[in-house]
Amino acid sequence: MKPPSRNEVRKPTKTISGVTPVAVMLPPRKCRHGTCLYCPNLNMPQSYTPKSPAVMRAMMLDYDAYKQVRARLEAFKIMNHPTGKIELIIMGGTFLSCPIKFQYKFIKNCYDALNSKKSKNLEEAKKSNEKASQRCVALCIETRPDVCSEKDIRRMLEFGCTRVELGVQAIDDRIYKIVNRGHLVKDVIEATQRLKDSGFKVGYHIMPGLPGSNIKNDLKMFKQIFSDERFEPDQLKIYPCQVIKGSGLERLYWKKKYKPYSENEIKKLIIRMLMIVPEYCRVMRIMREIHPDYLVAGTTRIDLRKDIEKEIRKKGVKLNEIRFREIGFAKTDDYNICIKKTEYQASNGKEIFLQAVNKENVLFGLLRLRFPCKPFIKELIGCAIVRELHVYGKAVELGREGEIQHTGIGMMLMQEAESIVKDERKFKKIAVISGVGAREYYRKLGYELEGGYMVKEL
Repeated sequence: MKPPSRNEVRKPTKTISGVTPVAVMLPPRKCRHGTCLYCPNLNMPQSYTPKSPAVMRAMMLDYDAYKQVRARLEAFKIMNHPTGKIELIIMGGTFLSCPIKFQYKFIKNCYDALNSKKSKNLEEAKKSNEKASQRCVALCIETRPDVCSEKDIRRMLEFGCTRVELGVQAIDDRIYKIVNRGHLVKDVIEATQRLKDSGFKVGYHIMPGLPGSNIKNDLKMFKQIFSDERFEPDQLKIYPCQVIKGSGLERLYWKKKYKPYSENEIKKLIIRMLMIVPEYCRVMRIMREIHPDYLVAGTTRIDLRKDIEKEIRKKGVKLNEIRFREIGFAKTDDYNICIKKTEYQASNGKEIFLQAVNKENVLFGLLRLRFPCKPFIKELIGCAIVRELHVYGKAVELGREGEIQHTGIGMMLMQEAESIVKDERKFKKIAVISGVGAREYYRKLGYELEGGYMVKEL
């Protein structure tokens, strides 16, 4: 590959949302409950194939977390991307089911790689990262709804985790039984509330086209996800079911007992789904990146989203979901912004969603404020919780002002949140679930570290 020129940023959309994502892959490990019907059994990280790009990188580095992070940082630097604000994403199975000692070591190694030095323990590594040149401003962990207990959540807080992605796939116990999912809808509901009441951003992985479902039922479940306050995730990844080599679904397919949706069916279904997604939710990704060598049946179009959004924009249709509206993906010449406030009930608590938008509803930044139901973390007793503060636009290095980044939008959103909490008079404090690398930012706003949160008395 030819190196980029001096001022060229290769693959600019990688950091167009304000942070630099660094994915770290877990070594292969079987799930405790067995194997889901759609999941390949290839002695690879769970649900991945040997030719998945992230797996290939991890295999070359013996799944060493430190080496993986360093390699990704170097790749981003070569492509001329900033690496000051990093979002770590732990991939490849249910991390919280791994041996406890392994979990702590794996996360510590990620921080050590960002800090460019080895620390004695995780706490020291986190402390160093608060002022490092490459800071972890967000940390995402993938888990199952039934591996998300209060104990698991406390441990994620120790890691500095701020976002959790739940493998939900569907919200139907009958389908769960068919695909050997190993948990119930009840687990999804309970995990969602525990996470929100602890300040985490909650993402769902959704899989239309599973055995036992159909397009009508998929659409019905999808509508319920956003009409039933027991769910209402902040983020989504939509992965239409595909038949992959080495999966139980492959046997059903060859026996003509299962047929995946066609590309046209998927396209139409996803357009209808996107029309349903509310303003407070971001569709992070559509389609899995499955190498054609391992795809038995199902569409090979991993860039289907690009075609769908192009078609939608061409027709002049406006979607409410965040990614479609965020500056960078949405084009505008109007940089005059105001704060837009939306309230809704979710998981027995009250959510206040603040957006920095222009008259065209192009999104520049957002804040999620929650009045929790039953927080079990002692630091959150009597606190309103900021679950997310995010300013969009092209990522820039720490200490530099960009076109949108580092121009005061985050501070404006925080001030509005504090004003709302003061007016409510129900809470005496406000707590922020902050990435380790963002703690210095909140200190400048008058917040102090308490447990895993940045807290301010009002």
